[in-house]
Amino acid sequence: MKIVREALAGTQESSDLMVKITPADGELEIVIHSEVIKQFGEQIRRVVDETLQRMGVAQGLIIIEDKGALDCVIRARLQSALLRAADEKTIAWEAL
Repeated sequence: MKIVREALAGTQESSDLMVKITPADGELEIVIHSEVIKQFGEQIRRVVDETLQRMGVAQGLIIIEDKGALDCVIRARLQSALLRAADEKTIAWEAL
């Protein structure tokens, strides 16, 4: 999946997160800011990495502002932002 435009998904309300995606040539950079990074930082990173891998993302800047979201919310917000940012006409549901 190729990131071709900026996209947002989510909110900055409690138990949610905001995902911002922008195109970047040649690299994948992930920035995570979280209120619970000390307790759950590794798990948040694992969910983000798995989601990006399953969706075939190899380039782009991913910025996550987490407010204590559950894994399923992290995954859903990231998927939504990626689909908005990609130049995809169809959704490969099996990858999600």
